Amino acid sequence: MAQDYTDILYETVAPHVARLTLNRPKFMNAYSGQLCDEVVDALDRYAKDDELRCLILTGAGRGFCAGGDISGQDPSHAEYMKKQMSHAVEMRDYAHRVVLALTRLDKPVIAMVNGAAVAGGLTFALCCDIRIASDQAKLGDTSGKFGLLPDEGGAWLFPRFMGRDKALKMTLMSEVYNAADAEKLGLVTQVVPHAELENHTLATAQRIAAGAPLAIRLAKSMMNRAEDISLEHSLGDAGLSVMISNASEDVKEGVKAFFEKRPPEFKGR
Repeated sequence: MAQDYTDILYETVAPHVARLTLNRPKFMNAYSGQLCDEVVDALDRYAKDDELRCLILTGAGRGFCAGGDISGQDPSHAEYMKKQMSHAVEMRDYAHRVVLALTRLDKPVIAMVNGAAVAGGLTFALCCDIRIASDQAKLGDTSGKFGLLPDEGGAWLFPRFMGRDKALKMTLMSEVYNAADAEKLGLVTQVVPHAELENHTLATAQRIAAGAPLAIRLAKSMMNRAEDISLEHSLGDAGLSVMISNASEDVKEGVKAFFEKRPPEFKGR
Protein backbone atom coordinates (compact mmCIF):
# COMPACT_ATOMS: atom_id res chain seq x y z
CA MET A 1 0.00 0.00 0.00
CA ALA A 2 1.54 3.28 -1.10
CA GLN A 3 -0.29 6.58 -1.48
CA ASP A 4 0.52 9.55 -3.69
CA TYR A 5 1.93 12.14 -1.31
CA THR A 6 4.65 14.75 -1.82
CA ASP A 7 5.91 15.49 1.71
CA ILE A 8 5.40 12.10 3.36
CA LEU A 9 5.65 8.42 2.51
CA TYR A 10 2.93 6.06 3.70
CA GLU A 11 3.19 2.34 3.11
CA THR A 12 2.57 -1.10 4.55
CA VAL A 13 5.93 -2.55 5.65
CA ALA A 14 4.79 -5.84 7.21
CA PRO A 15 1.49 -7.67 7.82
CA HIS A 16 -0.74 -5.31 9.84
CA VAL A 17 2.05 -2.70 10.15
CA ALA A 18 2.26 0.64 8.31
CA ARG A 19 5.00 3.27 8.27
CA LEU A 20 4.52 7.01 7.88
CA THR A 21 7.75 8.81 6.97
CA LEU A 22 8.08 12.59 7.09
CA ASN A 23 9.81 13.15 3.76
CA ARG A 24 11.43 16.57 3.63
CA PRO A 25 15.03 15.54 4.35
CA LYS A 26 16.45 18.75 2.85
CA PHE A 27 14.72 20.63 5.71
CA MET A 28 15.34 17.95 8.38
CA ASN A 29 11.65 17.09 7.91
CA ALA A 30 10.49 20.42 9.32
CA TYR A 31 6.74 20.50 8.93
CA SER A 32 5.05 22.58 6.25
CA GLY A 33 1.35 23.10 5.64
CA GLN A 34 1.46 20.43 2.94
CA LEU A 35 3.21 17.93 5.22
CA CYS A 36 0.66 18.48 8.00
CA ASP A 37 -2.26 17.99 5.61
CA GLU A 38 -0.74 14.78 4.33
CA VAL A 39 0.06 13.44 7.81
CA VAL A 40 -3.52 14.01 8.95
CA ASP A 41 -4.82 12.26 5.83
CA ALA A 42 -2.51 9.27 6.35
CA LEU A 43 -3.46 8.99 10.02
CA ASP A 44 -7.12 8.94 9.00
CA ARG A 45 -6.36 6.10 6.58
CA TYR A 46 -4.60 4.20 9.33
CA ALA A 47 -7.45 4.75 11.78
CA LYS A 48 -10.04 3.43 9.34
CA ASP A 49 -8.13 0.39 8.05
CA ASP A 50 -8.91 -2.61 10.26
CA GLU A 51 -6.11 -4.58 8.60
CA LEU A 52 -3.55 -2.22 10.14
CA ARG A 53 -2.80 -2.67 13.82
CA CYS A 54 0.37 -0.64 14.42
CA LEU A 55 1.95 2.44 12.85
CA ILE A 56 5.59 3.54 12.80
CA LEU A 57 6.21 7.29 12.52
CA THR A 58 9.70 8.35 11.45
CA GLY A 59 11.65 10.83 9.32
CA ALA A 60 13.64 10.52 6.11
CA GLY A 61 17.38 11.12 6.09
CA ARG A 62 19.23 12.39 9.15
CA GLY A 63 16.34 13.86 11.11
CA PHE A 64 13.03 12.88 12.67
CA CYS A 65 11.51 16.38 12.60
CA ALA A 66 13.10 19.78 13.25
CA GLY A 67 9.80 21.48 14.14
CA GLY A 68 8.18 24.11 11.96
CA ASP A 69 9.67 25.18 8.63
CA ILE A 70 11.32 28.58 9.09
CA SER A 71 13.05 28.55 5.69
CA GLY A 72 10.44 30.85 4.14
CA GLN A 73 9.75 28.29 1.40
CA ASP A 74 6.31 27.17 2.59
CA PRO A 75 3.86 28.91 0.21
CA SER A 76 0.89 28.37 2.51
CA HIS A 77 2.48 30.55 5.20
CA ALA A 78 2.22 33.72 3.12
CA GLU A 79 -1.46 33.03 2.47
CA TYR A 80 -2.17 32.58 6.17
CA MET A 81 -0.49 35.88 7.00
CA LYS A 82 -3.30 37.61 5.05
CA LYS A 83 -5.95 36.16 7.36
CA GLN A 84 -7.34 37.50 10.61
CA MET A 85 -5.59 35.94 13.63
CA SER A 86 -3.11 34.65 11.07
CA HIS A 87 -0.60 32.80 13.26
CA ALA A 88 -3.24 31.23 15.50
CA VAL A 89 -5.29 30.03 12.53
CA GLU A 90 -2.20 28.63 10.81
CA MET A 91 -1.23 26.66 13.94
CA ARG A 92 -4.79 25.40 14.34
CA ASP A 93 -5.01 24.20 10.75
CA TYR A 94 -1.59 22.54 10.59
CA ALA A 95 0.54 21.46 13.57
CA HIS A 96 -2.37 21.35 16.01
CA ARG A 97 -4.32 19.09 13.65
CA VAL A 98 -1.39 16.66 13.60
CA VAL A 99 -1.11 16.65 17.41
CA LEU A 100 -4.83 16.02 17.83
CA ALA A 101 -4.94 13.37 15.10
CA LEU A 102 -2.09 11.47 16.75
CA THR A 103 -3.45 11.69 20.27
CA ARG A 104 -7.00 10.77 19.24
CA LEU A 105 -5.94 7.47 17.66
CA ASP A 106 -7.02 4.39 19.57
CA LYS A 107 -4.50 2.25 17.69
CA PRO A 108 -0.81 2.20 18.67
CA VAL A 109 1.84 4.45 17.13
CA ILE A 110 5.59 4.00 17.59
CA ALA A 111 7.91 6.95 16.98
CA MET A 112 11.14 5.71 15.41
CA VAL A 113 13.39 8.64 16.29
CA ASN A 114 16.20 8.34 13.75
CA GLY A 115 17.76 11.78 14.29
CA ALA A 116 16.93 15.23 15.60
CA ALA A 117 13.47 15.57 17.16
CA VAL A 118 13.32 19.13 18.40
CA ALA A 119 10.66 21.75 19.17
CA GLY A 120 7.51 20.69 17.30
CA GLY A 121 9.30 17.53 16.21
CA LEU A 122 9.69 16.51 19.85
CA THR A 123 6.00 17.28 20.37
CA PHE A 124 5.05 14.96 17.51
CA ALA A 125 7.23 12.20 19.00
CA LEU A 126 5.63 12.64 22.43
CA CYS A 127 2.19 12.23 20.86
CA CYS A 128 3.16 8.65 20.00
CA ASP A 129 2.71 5.77 22.43
CA ILE A 130 6.27 4.44 22.36
CA ARG A 131 9.46 6.24 21.34
CA ILE A 132 12.38 4.12 20.17
CA ALA A 133 15.42 6.29 19.52
CA SER A 134 18.70 5.80 17.73
CA ASP A 135 21.72 6.31 19.96
CA GLN A 136 22.58 9.12 17.55
CA ALA A 137 19.28 10.96 18.04
CA LYS A 138 18.99 14.39 19.64
CA LEU A 139 15.86 15.59 21.43
CA GLY A 140 14.94 18.92 22.97
CA ASP A 141 13.25 22.27 22.51
CA THR A 142 15.07 24.80 20.33
CA SER A 143 12.10 27.15 19.86
CA GLY A 144 13.56 29.78 22.20
CA LYS A 145 16.61 30.21 19.98
CA PHE A 146 14.32 31.88 17.46
CA GLY A 147 12.15 33.74 19.94
CA LEU A 148 9.41 31.18 19.36
CA LEU A 149 7.21 29.22 21.78
CA PRO A 150 6.46 25.53 22.43
CA ASP A 151 3.17 26.22 20.71
CA GLU A 152 2.54 22.89 18.96
CA GLY A 153 1.48 21.37 22.28
CA GLY A 154 4.84 21.28 24.00
CA ALA A 155 3.68 23.50 26.87
CA TRP A 156 1.18 20.74 27.76
CA LEU A 157 3.23 17.66 26.83
CA PHE A 158 6.74 18.50 28.03
CA PRO A 159 5.83 18.86 31.75
CA ARG A 160 3.79 15.66 31.67
CA PHE A 161 6.77 13.63 30.48
CA MET A 162 9.67 15.25 32.34
CA GLY A 163 8.15 17.36 35.12
CA ARG A 164 7.47 21.09 35.10
CA ASP A 165 10.88 22.19 36.35
CA LYS A 166 12.86 20.14 33.83
CA ALA A 167 10.49 21.12 31.03
CA LEU A 168 10.92 24.80 31.84
CA LYS A 169 14.69 24.41 32.02
CA MET A 170 14.72 22.71 28.61
CA THR A 171 12.54 25.36 26.97
CA LEU A 172 13.98 28.45 28.66
CA MET A 173 17.56 27.37 27.94
CA SER A 174 16.83 25.83 24.50
CA GLU A 175 18.42 22.58 25.59
CA VAL A 176 18.91 19.56 23.34
CA TYR A 177 19.83 16.18 24.83
CA ASN A 178 21.53 13.09 23.50
CA ALA A 179 19.40 9.95 23.37
CA ALA A 180 20.71 8.49 26.63
CA ASP A 181 19.93 11.66 28.59
CA ALA A 182 16.54 11.98 26.87
CA GLU A 183 15.72 8.46 28.03
CA LYS A 184 16.64 9.35 31.62
CA LEU A 185 14.40 12.43 31.41
CA GLY A 186 11.44 10.36 30.21
CA LEU A 187 11.35 11.67 26.64
CA VAL A 188 12.40 8.34 25.13
CA THR A 189 11.11 4.84 25.87
CA GLN A 190 14.15 2.96 24.62
CA VAL A 191 17.51 3.69 22.96
CA VAL A 192 19.09 1.24 20.51
CA PRO A 193 22.21 1.35 18.31
CA HIS A 194 21.55 3.33 15.14
CA ALA A 195 22.28 0.35 12.88
CA GLU A 196 19.62 -1.70 14.69
CA LEU A 197 16.93 1.00 14.85
CA GLU A 198 14.79 -0.04 11.88
CA ASN A 199 14.87 -3.78 12.58
CA HIS A 200 14.22 -3.32 16.28
CA THR A 201 11.33 -0.90 15.73
CA LEU A 202 9.75 -3.14 13.11
CA ALA A 203 10.06 -6.16 15.39
CA THR A 204 8.37 -4.19 18.18
CA ALA A 205 5.57 -3.12 15.84
CA GLN A 206 5.08 -6.69 14.62
CA ARG A 207 4.88 -7.99 18.17
CA ILE A 208 2.20 -5.40 18.99
CA ALA A 209 0.36 -6.16 15.74
CA ALA A 210 0.27 -9.86 16.64
CA GLY A 211 -1.75 -9.06 19.75
CA ALA A 212 -5.52 -8.95 20.08
CA PRO A 213 -6.63 -5.78 18.27
CA LEU A 214 -9.70 -5.10 20.38
CA ALA A 215 -7.83 -5.53 23.66
CA ILE A 216 -4.96 -3.32 22.47
CA ARG A 217 -7.25 -0.54 21.32
CA LEU A 218 -9.35 -0.68 24.47
CA ALA A 219 -6.28 -0.76 26.73
CA LYS A 220 -4.84 2.31 25.02
CA SER A 221 -8.15 4.15 25.26
CA MET A 222 -8.52 3.24 28.94
CA MET A 223 -5.03 4.51 29.79
CA ASN A 224 -5.58 7.72 27.84
CA ARG A 225 -8.81 8.44 29.68
CA ALA A 226 -7.33 7.42 33.03
CA GLU A 227 -4.96 10.40 32.90
CA ASP A 228 -7.90 12.77 33.45
CA ILE A 229 -10.24 10.82 35.75
CA SER A 230 -10.25 9.34 39.25
CA LEU A 231 -9.38 5.73 40.09
CA GLU A 232 -13.04 5.04 40.82
CA HIS A 233 -14.11 6.34 37.42
CA SER A 234 -11.28 4.43 35.75
CA LEU A 235 -12.48 1.20 37.35
CA GLY A 236 -15.97 1.93 36.03
CA ASP A 237 -14.47 2.50 32.60
CA ALA A 238 -12.69 -0.86 32.87
CA GLY A 239 -15.93 -2.59 33.77
CA LEU A 240 -17.61 -1.27 30.64
CA SER A 241 -14.63 -2.03 28.41
CA VAL A 242 -14.42 -5.70 29.42
CA MET A 243 -17.99 -6.14 28.22
CA ILE A 244 -16.54 -5.66 24.75
CA SER A 245 -13.25 -7.51 25.10
CA ASN A 246 -14.31 -10.51 27.21
CA ALA A 247 -17.17 -11.34 24.86
CA SER A 248 -14.92 -11.29 21.78
CA GLU A 249 -13.83 -14.24 19.67
CA ASP A 250 -10.25 -13.17 20.33
CA VAL A 251 -10.56 -14.07 24.02
CA LYS A 252 -11.86 -17.53 23.12
CA GLU A 253 -8.99 -17.91 20.66
CA GLY A 254 -6.46 -16.75 23.25
CA VAL A 255 -7.65 -19.28 25.83
CA LYS A 256 -7.82 -22.06 23.27
CA ALA A 257 -4.33 -21.31 21.97
CA PHE A 258 -2.95 -21.29 25.53
CA PHE A 259 -4.19 -24.82 26.24
CA GLU A 260 -3.16 -26.04 22.79
CA LYS A 261 0.32 -24.59 23.39
CA ARG A 262 0.39 -22.56 20.16
CA PRO A 263 0.52 -18.88 19.22
CA PRO A 264 -2.97 -17.31 19.04
CA GLU A 265 -4.33 -16.00 15.76
CA PHE A 266 -6.30 -12.92 16.67
CA LYS A 267 -8.83 -11.51 14.19
CA GLY A 268 -10.10 -8.44 16.00
CA ARG A 269 -13.57 -9.85 16.48
